[in-house]
Amino acid sequence: MNFDFDAITELAGTDSVKWAKYANSSRPDGVIPLWVADMDFTAPPPVLEALRDRVEQGVFGYNHPTQSQIAAVVDYLERCFAWRIEPEWIVWLPGLVSGINVACRAVGEAGDAVFTVTPIYPPFISSPAWSGRRTVSAPLVRDSAGWLWDFPTVDAVLKSSRAKLFQLCHPHNPTGRVWNEDELWQIALLAEKHDLVVCSDEIHNGLVLSPSCQHRVFASLSPEMAARTITLMAPSKTFNIPGLGCAFAIISDSGLRRSFHDAMQGIVPHANVLGMVATEAALSRCDGWLSALLDYLRGNLRVVERAVSAAPGLDMRPVEATYLAWIDAREFAAANGIENPARYFEQHGLGFSDGVPFGAPGFIRLNFGTRRALLDEALGRLQRATESC
Repeated sequence: MNFDFDAITELAGTDSVKWAKYANSSRPDGVIPLWVADMDFTAPPPVLEALRDRVEQGVFGYNHPTQSQIAAVVDYLERCFAWRIEPEWIVWLPGLVSGINVACRAVGEAGDAVFTVTPIYPPFISSPAWSGRRTVSAPLVRDSAGWLWDFPTVDAVLKSSRAKLFQLCHPHNPTGRVWNEDELWQIALLAEKHDLVVCSDEIHNGLVLSPSCQHRVFASLSPEMAARTITLMAPSKTFNIPGLGCAFAIISDSGLRRSFHDAMQGIVPHANVLGMVATEAALSRCDGWLSALLDYLRGNLRVVERAVSAAPGLDMRPVEATYLAWIDAREFAAANGIENPARYFEQHGLGFSDGVPFGAPGFIRLNFGTRRALLDEALGRLQRATESC
């Protein structure tokens, strides 16, 4: 089956958060939204079919997970990652960010530290405070090949802070790294050394673009590591259905799973019925669509890499996964007296994510999950914006 990712889907003037942000722009040609992490493509046909069938039923009462929905998760994890789980390990959630916050509540006590690295998806930085925890962090570092862990610094921060929870983003948002097995084992050794629970956000697991990379589920390293891990996943990024609100945690240890359940009580609603239906279809019937999507995203990434390489003062390291390019604009900003690169590019018709909430001022994040013609137009604006200074 052919899938047309070049098709125009008119999102301006709809309820799309991504597109509504710049709906009132004073620019005659508008601002192209390349910020929040959803794609401009329609959902996979099997997902649309499953939703139509469920809507036709016409009744939307309280729901519980069906056996086929549970089986879809179990089968997906074994088929795609050779990770065998038990159905009772699954905890359904209305969204992955909910899971990040529940993990903070479930581990340790108020006043304890939660560790992460920067740059990082903003809820990793903000979530500990909502449950009276402290955020502590260490920076990722770069070499010519890409973004790397500074494990000695991580070890020192963990020791001094006495953190209880290690928040891992894998694949990493915003850098696009797929942490390799050696890196994952070094994290595992630190978790054992400092007696940490690891909350592993693996929402981008299906979006590996580099042919030399393969996603390894952190908890699949060993049963011992699984026992101290909360794995968070959702079909929302890979299959572009974030608005349907369905995610899940996988927790093998019964005590940790009970603590997670307890932390949910009274504040976390059930996953909605349409989200559950869409999840089952996405995980079990969309392999062909995903393969075509990944090929299209690889093409988009190539044009982004060429454009950034040609833009004076901009730099990006290889993107191994996601549809997000993490761009260092600090040299460009310093050379041209620009205080905020994201605001500067917005004035030139480009709506990027600002690096500040990620813990990295001077960086911008570009979402290339859109049709090629629109991306080409955006990159033309990028060229003119960098050359006009």
